[in-house]
Amino acid sequence: MARPTSAFRCTECGWSTVKWVGRCAECQQWGTVVDAAEQTGIVRSVQAVTPTAARAARPIAQVEAEHTAHRPSGIGEFDRVLGGGIVAGAAILLSGEPGVGKSTLLLEVAARVASTGRRVLYVSAEESTAQVRLRAGRTGALHDELYLAAETDLATILGQVDQVAPDLLIVDSVQTVSSSLSDGLPGQPSQVREVASTLIRVAKERSLPVLIVGHVTKDGSIAGPRLLEHLVDVVCQFEGDRQTALRFVRALKNRFGPTDEVGCFEMTGDGIAEVPDPSGLFLSRARTVVSGTCVTVALEGRRALPVEVQALVVSTKAPQPRRVVNGVDPSRVAMIIAVLERRAGLGRLGEHDVYVSTVGGVRLAEPGADLAIAVAIASAMRDRAVPHELAAFGEISLAGEVRPVTSATQRGNEARRLGYTTILDVEAGSVRAAVERAMMASASSRERELDAAF
Repeated sequence: MARPTSAFRCTECGWSTVKWVGRCAECQQWGTVVDAAEQTGIVRSVQAVTPTAARAARPIAQVEAEHTAHRPSGIGEFDRVLGGGIVAGAAILLSGEPGVGKSTLLLEVAARVASTGRRVLYVSAEESTAQVRLRAGRTGALHDELYLAAETDLATILGQVDQVAPDLLIVDSVQTVSSSLSDGLPGQPSQVREVASTLIRVAKERSLPVLIVGHVTKDGSIAGPRLLEHLVDVVCQFEGDRQTALRFVRALKNRFGPTDEVGCFEMTGDGIAEVPDPSGLFLSRARTVVSGTCVTVALEGRRALPVEVQALVVSTKAPQPRRVVNGVDPSRVAMIIAVLERRAGLGRLGEHDVYVSTVGGVRLAEPGADLAIAVAIASAMRDRAVPHELAAFGEISLAGEVRPVTSATQRGNEARRLGYTTILDVEAGSVRAAVERAMMASASSRERELDAAF
């Protein structure tokens, strides 16, 4: 006969365990783990309730869907990520690191929507109305249909919604709003869960789209309970490096559109501006060809972007040569160097320091950039410049083979559209053949330059 076990559950996040512990392993709160029987009490049967005519189940083909169509926000890149625009009654969560520009983006969205005649309520729980007004004046986001409130109490925010009757609600942010119906300080899992569930319920009942700003933890995940991401309809992540002005918006979850779209923005002194064609942001502006450079075509969502990879090889007498990378995976660079030494005939790389970097601060995490990194290192090693019209993309195996990558046709079409006539891809066969072909193209380009000079 099986021995009965008693379950214990956390009152803050719902984490369960078979034995009592003093600290919850999920939300790290002390004294919140109690016996599940004590927490739930006596189990009572639920009586069935007859639904009203308005809520009666109907065939799916008879359900009207016209009012749930996408409505453009006025920012094309943001609409691209959302799948065409903002859906009525949708709950959208936008997360990102501090200072990346979340509030600036949503303030611009609010101004664009208000300019179309729809009323927008922007609730700031982190800044005063004067501070938001100052930023709106700098970015040109002033409009009569844009209402501003600085509130941290959930009940007061709901009162503002009743009074203003907006067509779009923006709450910045969910971790700083508290509800009197839940215990704890703002930002704790119970408070975040209560505030988010209430805002989502209001959005569904009134067909009111709600944009919610969410904080992130030090490891990059959204702060608060994981339930928050399950409750909302769309989860967008705002990414960007503080050292560069480029910003990306990615859709991690989207019930109304694709999740592989990426929106590109640029932070300027006047606010945030969308970049519909970022093809030239990751290429150097050097007019003369220089050894150690090669262009690859990377995929950001469904968008193909040309990225220039630069390499520098310097001889050293140190027992352990340096391998310094920026914007690429260090382990993949080490693997490519080993393949070049063993399979491509570059046997003296172990006596040189190798530096690899990307232009524009972009990060290449996909294996499709392996071939461009290999060509750039070989070009720097042999001190032979690769011509400007050459692009390379492909994955390199340990056997020295060039493997195909996803969306190769789209990458090739984008490279040809930008003027790259010589493309190194899976047709090269091996990394040795690709390197030799790049060196031959370099020699041909040098001969054409000499003929043009004379």
